[in-house]
Amino acid sequence: MSSSWTTEIEAAVPAPRLFKAAILDWHTLQDPKVGSGKIISASPVEGDIGGVGSIRQFNFASGGPFAFVKERLDFLDVEKFEAKSTLAEGGALGIHVESSSVDIKVEPMAGGSVVKVTGTIKPLPGVNVEEVTEKARMAVTRIIKGCEAYLVANPGAYN
Repeated sequence: MSSSWTTEIEAAVPAPRLFKAAILDWHTLQDPKVGSGKIISASPVEGDIGGVGSIRQFNFASGGPFAFVKERLDFLDVEKFEAKSTLAEGGALGIHVESSSVDIKVEPMAGGSVVKVTGTIKPLPGVNVEEVTEKARMAVTRIIKGCEAYLVANPGAYN
């Protein structure tokens, strides 16, 4: 059975800048600029860069729970700041979850933006779904807040 989770993350950055940095260009903006050192590299590996159906891979530092994650971009609306991606390979896939996807919408608000996230996870039998969803929620929040900090510190970036 699938389980869904939601979160909203406020950011002091306009929606267009945050969407470009956190969603469209995350594979180049990631560690060391905005991350914690957990991601050692990231790059597109299949399809048109940033296009629907494209896949990008994130490689993690040794000692982490996973060596890599590949995510597929399933939906993209640049005008409305919306995207959907699915875990395609690696990460928790086959270990904790049968499938995992995330829908992200960045909405303008006074003084910045709010990122609305809905994740859907189909856990494998015996997996603690609350633990898996909390880890996913925390990971998305770290990405958004890391991008926010980078954009605030670099006001000329992603304009």
